[in-house]
Amino acid sequence: MCTASRVIGAVLVAGVLFSCASPSVFAQSAPQQGNTTPPPPQTDDPVAEANKRVLEEITEAGKLSGGAGKAECVWLGRRIASLLFRDDVDTARRHMEVYDRFSCPSDHLRLTFRCVVRQGNIDQKAPESLSQRVHACWMQPEAPAATAAQ
Repeated sequence: MCTASRVIGAVLVAGVLFSCASPSVFAQSAPQQGNTTPPPPQTDDPVAEANKRVLEEITEAGKLSGGAGKAECVWLGRRIASLLFRDDVDTARRHMEVYDRFSCPSDHLRLTFRCVVRQGNIDQKAPESLSQRVHACWMQPEAPAATAAQ
């Protein structure tokens, strides 16, 4: 009997909460009429700018020959190179399993990491500099250290 009264109590509580909910919760918005052009992108949104830059970099890397230009390989490979540079080997290893599963080229990753390391330390106060270096090395992994440095 105790469980039956608990179930009934729970149903009553849910019913009260449901009936007290604001009507606007249940309202559906009607499709807007008139101007259907999307608003122009905001230029002062740093997150949108960062996302746009990453997409441009992945598109640029798509011009590389072989698997190194596939979007999933670019994204994972750059992330792995960054993790390895920051000494996060365990996380990099887990990412490498996925990288291999997508049949991404391990040689390109190896050369990219070598390029990043050969350029020396990164300014810790400028975290963007690591991602820029990794991207430059991903695009030209065999570039000399002086040419690829930014």
